[in-house]
Amino acid sequence: MRLGIVYHMPFWRAADGTLRELEGSFARYVDSLAPYFDEISLCVPVLGSAAGEGTAVRAGNVTLAPLPAFAGPLQFYPRLPAMLPRLIAWARQIDLLHCRVPTPAAAFAFAAARWVRRPAFLLVVGDLRALLPSMPYRGARRLLWRAYTDFEERNIRWMTRRSLTFANGPALAAKHAGDGALVIETTTTTIGDRDIASRSDTCGGRPVRALTVSRIDPRKGLRILPGAIQRIVDAGTNITLDIVGPTVGGPGADERAAIVEEAARCGVARRVRLVGAVPLDRLLPMYGDYDLFVLPTLPGEGIPRVLLEAMSAGLPVVTTRVAGIPGLVTHEANGLLVDAPTADAVGDAMIRIVADGPLRRALIAHGYATARAYTLEAQAATMMAAVERELHLTLRHPSVLPV
Repeated sequence: MRLGIVYHMPFWRAADGTLRELEGSFARYVDSLAPYFDEISLCVPVLGSAAGEGTAVRAGNVTLAPLPAFAGPLQFYPRLPAMLPRLIAWARQIDLLHCRVPTPAAAFAFAAARWVRRPAFLLVVGDLRALLPSMPYRGARRLLWRAYTDFEERNIRWMTRRSLTFANGPALAAKHAGDGALVIETTTTTIGDRDIASRSDTCGGRPVRALTVSRIDPRKGLRILPGAIQRIVDAGTNITLDIVGPTVGGPGADERAAIVEEAARCGVARRVRLVGAVPLDRLLPMYGDYDLFVLPTLPGEGIPRVLLEAMSAGLPVVTTRVAGIPGLVTHEANGLLVDAPTADAVGDAMIRIVADGPLRRALIAHGYATARAYTLEAQAATMMAAVERELHLTLRHPSVLPV
């Protein structure tokens, strides 16, 4: 059986012949599904040259159905007339369609698949409408973004009513359930069974090393972090913070500048470092170099996969009580939740982790248990069992992956 996946994450063919993906989480997701199919065909933007190191797709049964490279909807829609024939031809060549949404090409691929009578399933990973308040656009650009959000929301609602749908976390599952939709809650992840660490404690040395892994854009709440570090330093703890992740577009560049400016204003410029993007294969081992993890994200997330990455590395987690996060993180069990992403609230939670050894060790232990329950292998097995059951299909068994 040939699975077709449509998404907006760019790929390229490296000099060694491997397929590589910019961020890495999607490449790992594709690898987790590969054992269940004879072939996976990726309908994704393909770059003409390498965009950094990237993360390789390891499965040998993954191929490309290239779309022209596009950075977002503003680049996608002007090219839609040229893309539609490709999407229709591609839909004829696959046996099952998988749309990871929101993404601009999904509704058109879905319509093509219905036209040629191919079954489909969705994975909803984010909430564009919830992101609207945090978008930095003004005037006409804000109106355009709102119109695009409304269009994508209608498309996703149309697709969920006509296919099996998985949703990342309880908030997204609740949003898309109803009106006859078959929606199953899942948790997207990047960690495998082999990624679970074993250390039982952190914060034993100085400085304490804090880590944030996130795209740099206004929707992530990162500009409060310098203030949180200042609060911790004022409380008497020597601490540093590394922020790892790419800068996303013009709004991301503005956010990066705001973080740098805020760090200087708070007197912690030497303690807060913006590292930039790190490929996932190198990022996962890096978590073990740190003492605690902090993510002050805003509404619009499903469940950020970096929380599971941190837990799997034995990092106690501080994050916000928004969107699907409380479905993964239980306050004072496997992490600390703050109700609002303010410098004071986040800083106080981080101080508590550093100061309270029994609490910290309990968070780490329960974090490991959470990570083990949400590995790529577990997620793929649950999802593919539902695909077989609900779509009446017979898939491969993981032990017979082509090499």
